[in-house]
Amino acid sequence: MHHHIALDNGLEGQLFLPRGRPGKTAVIILHERYGLVQHTLDLARKLADDGYVAFAPNLFAQWDGDKEALNAGRLRVILPDHECTRTIGQAIDLLRGDDRTKSEQICLMGVCQSGRYPLVVASQRDDISACIVFYGAAQQRDWDAGELQPLPMSEILPKVGAPCLFVFGETDHTISLDHVRRMRNYLEDGRKSYRMHVVADAPHGFLNDTMPGRYRPEDTRFAWRLLLDFLGEIAEARWPRGVQWEFMCDSSKDYDFSRNVRLE
Repeated sequence: MHHHIALDNGLEGQLFLPRGRPGKTAVIILHERYGLVQHTLDLARKLADDGYVAFAPNLFAQWDGDKEALNAGRLRVILPDHECTRTIGQAIDLLRGDDRTKSEQICLMGVCQSGRYPLVVASQRDDISACIVFYGAAQQRDWDAGELQPLPMSEILPKVGAPCLFVFGETDHTISLDHVRRMRNYLEDGRKSYRMHVVADAPHGFLNDTMPGRYRPEDTRFAWRLLLDFLGEIAEARWPRGVQWEFMCDSSKDYDFSRNVRLE
């Protein structure tokens, strides 16, 4: 079951509810650069099918540009961090207060371009139960500060208190293994709890079955199992109070980032 949400405060999105009584754990799933397209809604629906409240906000709801070009990938829009964190904050309020959800645990999931936002939000508030990042937040543009991103990732990570799950692909054309290791090193230097997995021979966007060149069904099933296991541990409070580091990387002996290419 899902509901279209359009509130007076400007929050728009799609709310997906599991069958039966919703549990206390909810996932806010953030869309890629294409806006709130079918792929993100499919992931939200899968989360609900697996028993979690899932809300997919439209981060571009107040943006008045060419939505068709955005959805088709002909246009890239990067919003200021503060606009995205405001929208995510509204989504958190919705999930905590709505009688259909009454969520106690909020997990934030970012994908590709939105991968940085769970970390940005969790660096600013202490009521986030977990951060989930799929092939995002590690590329160079997320480590650079600027007008839209006032803090570099190196200053965001030390402030993140929630455990994090990161899933990357070995053949990602935007995120190298050096990028991945930089993320891992900053997390460990800051004594942050994380689980990180690099999937062998998987390209950027390998979850996306609307892009046949990228989609990898077996890798998707594997990564989804990683996600559900992590969410289950969060929901059951099975992450330790101390610091836990888990890193797994499957890579070929002749790995060469320069050979990784963009797939459609």
